[in-house]
Amino acid sequence: MRVKIVAALLPITMLLGSCSIPTLGNSQAAQQVAVEGEITPYDLDLYAEILSTYVDDDGWVDYSGLQANRAKLDQFNASLNAVSAETYAGWGEEEQIAFLVNAYNSLTLKSIIDQDPLKASIRDIPGVWRFRQHPILGETQTLDAIEHDILRKDFNEPRIHAALVCAARSCPPLRTEPFTGEALDEQLDDQVELWLASDVGLAIDQDNGNVSISAIFDWFGEDWQATYSPESGFTGSDNQKAVLNFISTYLEPEEADYLRQGDYNLKYLDYDWSLNQQ
Repeated sequence: MRVKIVAALLPITMLLGSCSIPTLGNSQAAQQVAVEGEITPYDLDLYAEILSTYVDDDGWVDYSGLQANRAKLDQFNASLNAVSAETYAGWGEEEQIAFLVNAYNSLTLKSIIDQDPLKASIRDIPGVWRFRQHPILGETQTLDAIEHDILRKDFNEPRIHAALVCAARSCPPLRTEPFTGEALDEQLDDQVELWLASDVGLAIDQDNGNVSISAIFDWFGEDWQATYSPESGFTGSDNQKAVLNFISTYLEPEEADYLRQGDYNLKYLDYDWSLNQQ
């Protein structure tokens, strides 16, 4: 599938808001960009250093430390705008997705540390998804535009919902390394596994006949239909059946069979919007 990038990069109509170790040094995304008058490579090693320094193994972020030492994050975010639409359009789909997910997550980090003092929740930042503009790919885009108007619109890849992190404790964990085109498939699968294994992704209680899943599967359930709609089995609406079929591919056979049988109550986990900080 090729990306309709020209349309995707036209001015955006605002939408309602949501929410393997790769080789970094020779990423095909590397470009020469000017940051504050200096020529600096758009190099994922810079973003990797930020993540490894300020994100722990559980995905929690040291926002205070990042806020006090933000120069490298600002440099990386500035470099996002030096990649032209033409350069982006020449990349493969995996590199495009990796670039956009990294951009969304790094710009979310910026949105949080722009607040002094730090807010208790990203939802306490006015217009953080719909109105705050960020230079990227020669345009200014909102976080909603990156997620809904480009990633969700141009790619059939629902696993992005395990990779996009909106700075809330009920989000999937923030990865301690950047996404890359070379490793994207493995990284996204790993993210889904980490998410579903956590208490904010999935809970199966066979004794009481309950299956509880992240509210993200409710908000964006339609994104799983194209690839994961089952011919039979599972429970609920078409969106819910597709989501449950997707989830089942990451489970042990016994639990996957349980989901396919459909004899349970499907619920959504409460969503904790408090900041995912250490």
